[in-house]
Amino acid sequence: MRRLILFLFLIAAISLLMACGTTEEPAEATATSPAVEEVAETPTMAATATPAETATTITIAETPTTEPTAEAPATPTVVPTVTATSEPTATEAMTPTTLADVSTIGLQLVAEGFTSPIALMEAPDESGRLFVADQIGQIRIISADGELMGEPFLDIQDRMVDVNEDYDERGLLGLAFHPDFASNGRFFVYYSAPLRAEASQGWNHTSHISEFTVSTDNPDTADPNSERVLLQVDQPQSNHNGGQIAFGPDGYLYVPLGDGGEANDIGLGHVEDWYDVNSGGNGQDLAQNLLGSILRIDVDNEGANGTAYAIPADNPFVGQAGAEEIWAIGFRNPYRLSFDIGGDNALFVSDAGQNLWEEVSMVESGGNYGWNVKEASHCFSTASPNASLPECPNEDADGRALIDPIIEYQNANASGGLGLVVIGGNVYRGSMLPQFDGLYIFGDWSRAFDPGDGSLFVAMPPDEGGMWVMQELAVAGNESGEPEAASGRLNAFLLSFGQDNDGEMYVLTTDMIGPAGNTGKVYKIVPPES
Repeated sequence: MRRLILFLFLIAAISLLMACGTTEEPAEATATSPAVEEVAETPTMAATATPAETATTITIAETPTTEPTAEAPATPTVVPTVTATSEPTATEAMTPTTLADVSTIGLQLVAEGFTSPIALMEAPDESGRLFVADQIGQIRIISADGELMGEPFLDIQDRMVDVNEDYDERGLLGLAFHPDFASNGRFFVYYSAPLRAEASQGWNHTSHISEFTVSTDNPDTADPNSERVLLQVDQPQSNHNGGQIAFGPDGYLYVPLGDGGEANDIGLGHVEDWYDVNSGGNGQDLAQNLLGSILRIDVDNEGANGTAYAIPADNPFVGQAGAEEIWAIGFRNPYRLSFDIGGDNALFVSDAGQNLWEEVSMVESGGNYGWNVKEASHCFSTASPNASLPECPNEDADGRALIDPIIEYQNANASGGLGLVVIGGNVYRGSMLPQFDGLYIFGDWSRAFDPGDGSLFVAMPPDEGGMWVMQELAVAGNESGEPEAASGRLNAFLLSFGQDNDGEMYVLTTDMIGPAGNTGKVYKIVPPES
């Protein structure tokens, strides 16, 4: 596998500032994303009243104290780093026995003219509409007949921070429809609001998880006055905010949060954890903040003290103060997550690496995915992030295994690296490319900062454990001539993927590093001969 990757992607070591966090403002995937939405026949929706509930606010002590993740910590065992331990099993048997038959796809242009499209999904209401969230603060609709509607479904630019057009990881970062959206009209967004007054001095902004409802008289317009802020999380820096939110098959809302930003999980707002070899450690902390975690909350019930959400009774850290919302820990910047809509509905999370490794994990309840003890399956050093340590613990202070990813590849900062930031995708469950059924399609933001040079990949699990097998997907030419057939590549920055209710997948791109202009496009993945 390593030989195949080296053969396909020999890239000179990049000494520029890395998008995944080699500097104070790494160039990660949240940078640019145009918003597209889709309209169709009018669905019947009943708007819900806005409850007078109190949003839960999460603050981190400005000067954190060092404390373990749980009571009675044990002494971790130091062992040499190994590859892919404790990985979950595949969701179900894959169609091909090798990747030889899944080397090329086609891309069909669906809509264009967006700024920075970062999420796409079909409304669960049988209307056929596609909704696209744009980082600049808008949600647009693409109708069932392929028309991009002129007016946004929702515009929250006046509630957000002012995003930097040159580069920014803040903005509108996530969108999720309630499973009963067809009857209750409820949907949820994740966005970057100005820093609230009670936050620590010198911090950057406050992340909001908010609920909105559709307008009572127009199904193609949301009610902007229906906002109900469920959760606020203060962020010390502008980067590493996580991104896409999603409802799981259990009906709960999953929220990815980055480690607070800057680089290496150290600095202002980064607490000390149990691992003394490295400084900082929001990714490993359970006592002082929610950062560096995947959250899981119940948006259909109120919580204690009038909070706008409840804690699911089977969350892994129920009863542990400050950690009850947490589903899994050990993340740096989990920018994209998705549930397999088939198989056993596994949760796939891509986590943007620091200097050397990009990764995708299959995330389970209570799992610890390693950051900042590890970067992917390799021992990480905050003192020397350009070189992996020879050994590190294989479990945390509470005895939880540090779970290695199912997919990893070298960052373009390393010789032979494939790209700058991993962009998580979806398990393909459509009918247009049956040979891809059950395979995970994902990609990388770009191999360089200028021009955009994103990559598409496909991966499948091996026959007998270990890392998944991955390869690059070539892009065949299409009638519009974009992307150029000559290179077989995107020739643009890859921002995100989307999936409709039929399991077909979409690719979201832009030509700009930051959320500026109108070069954002949405493509549908189709057979190469289309």
